[in-house]
Amino acid sequence: MSVPLISAVKRSARKSGTVILDAPPGTACPLAETVDGSDYVILATEPTPFGLHDLEITVKVVSQIGVPHGVIINFASTGDKRVNSYCEKMKIPILMEIPFDKRIAELYSRGISFTEEMPEWKEKLRALLDSINNNFREGRGRCL
Repeated sequence: MSVPLISAVKRSARKSGTVILDAPPGTACPLAETVDGSDYVILATEPTPFGLHDLEITVKVVSQIGVPHGVIINFASTGDKRVNSYCEKMKIPILMEIPFDKRIAELYSRGISFTEEMPEWKEKLRALLDSINNNFREGRGRCL
């Protein structure tokens, strides 16, 4: 029943301003329904073979739907650089790299958004959103 729920959420979302939808992992119908009609998709991955495999599949789906997209690499200070190489090869922008940080993990385990306790990350995420919106305002797509 997730697809009808996602559809209902999208219909009731504000028609102006920024609306952020968080899709479930994977490339099944819930992802397709979430990104269909979106102006931009941010794909989150990890620099591991499993992360790269899932990213490759998800990029194919998002590309077939025709939505512009970029990548955030979580735990960027771990793993290897194959995700970076793949993004470079496919001309997919890497929007941000978030390193493994024990403090972020501790906050998450307590149910606290790390942006509340680490304001520098709130600023970085705000700058990322502003950058995406500015690209759309400059004619490279519609606004988020």
